[in-house]
Amino acid sequence: MSSRRVLLLSGTTEGRRLAGRTPVISSLAGRTRSPLLPPGEVRIGGFGGVEGLIGYLRSARIDAVIDATHPFAAAMTSHAAAACAATGVPLLILRRPGWTPVPGDRWHRVPSLPAAAALLPSLGERVFLTTGRQSIAAFAGVPGCWFLSRSVEPPEPPMPSRLEVLLDRGPFTPESEHAVLTSHAIDVLVTKDSGGSAAKLDAARALGIPVVVVDRPPLPGGIPVVPSVDAALTWLDELTA
Repeated sequence: MSSRRVLLLSGTTEGRRLAGRTPVISSLAGRTRSPLLPPGEVRIGGFGGVEGLIGYLRSARIDAVIDATHPFAAAMTSHAAAACAATGVPLLILRRPGWTPVPGDRWHRVPSLPAAAALLPSLGERVFLTTGRQSIAAFAGVPGCWFLSRSVEPPEPPMPSRLEVLLDRGPFTPESEHAVLTSHAIDVLVTKDSGGSAAKLDAARALGIPVVVVDRPPLPGGIPVVPSVDAALTWLDELTA
């Protein structure tokens, strides 16, 4: 597969792992100033929409695309689907499985961030937001709640009037998450169903704290989806065969 030019739309742990196992051109959105860089060739920044991505696939002579972006990067996934359809370049979506509740979980699944914001006043007053800095605006108008928001970089307005920002980057442990929840007297957690390990869910379960889980946006139809790096490598091998 080394002779094939593969564009990897990355930004996730799975993307970095895949880049460490096969030659790819990793593309990062550039939304953080100090991203964790994967091995090999890296490009940072957007493509300029669908037309820009079409142009890149052609000019860079890309033979295959793997979308290993965050499960909530719906715009990039949509652009990749459209650009690959227009150019005939094979596309694979690599997505870790979503979360499944276990006994003891007090989950409230919602379809969107606005739905999460609307539900909060009925669940608690001290809210831990782990939905990312670009999601803060959805909670700016929620009445009667105090918020703790965690992100790698500071959020920008609009923001809730009662907000404390915790700048940190994972991975986190159940013990460290337990400490955050108890030291800030959190009584409800809000998170996106990003999948993978989730120490915050373990800590919330242990403390009996309700969790608002925002469901993933739907994926474009007709595109193969795999749950692991090994499965993505198999797909690449089959393209060569």
